[in-house]
Amino acid sequence: MLAIFDMDGTLVDSSVTLVNSINYVRGKLGLEPLAKQIILEQINNPECNLAKFFYETDEITDKHEKWFKEYYSRNHDKELVIFDGVELMLQNLKNKGIKIALATNAYRDSTMEALKHLNIENYFNDIICYDEVDNGKPAPDMLLALLNRNRAKRALFIGDSDRDMLAAKAANLEFLRVALGSNDRKTITKADILERKIVDFLYNNSNLEKG
Repeated sequence: MLAIFDMDGTLVDSSVTLVNSINYVRGKLGLEPLAKQIILEQINNPECNLAKFFYETDEITDKHEKWFKEYYSRNHDKELVIFDGVELMLQNLKNKGIKIALATNAYRDSTMEALKHLNIENYFNDIICYDEVDNGKPAPDMLLALLNRNRAKRALFIGDSDRDMLAAKAANLEFLRVALGSNDRKTITKADILERKIVDFLYNNSNLEKG
């Protein structure tokens, strides 16, 4: 049994750090900063070409990655916040014998910095990041790699965005959409409710709406 989580916006409120990191890169390129809401909307928009939209270039280069990581490394400890109840949820899932994996469009260095800062890295049996696959989400590459590596007979993907939903659909995985810490009545907003749904699906073979 395998529960695969997205990170940003799903387990961790990283909105401030993501916005500031992108605007830091834009500043290095001589571009004006973008509003927080615009950045967050486009990060989660599966039809958005992020390189063109954020950096006005054809592709994200090593230079862009270097600048992004530069800001992230200096400031993640002041700006990242784990959502209420997430650590207890991860501990409970692990205690129930459920493997926990992470599939994130963040870079490996930034991901590990975040998980170590929040003291949750040891809950994950497997982690795969944007710079370790040919195509990030919404492509299914990360999810398929995790399924292959862990040989799970039953698995579930948990995320907060359309990119996550489309990745789940492409990998033929069941999908749970969450918005922890919000008042969104259309999705799961509390970690204890999310935990119950994950356990019910993986242990009791309950049905979920597919991504």
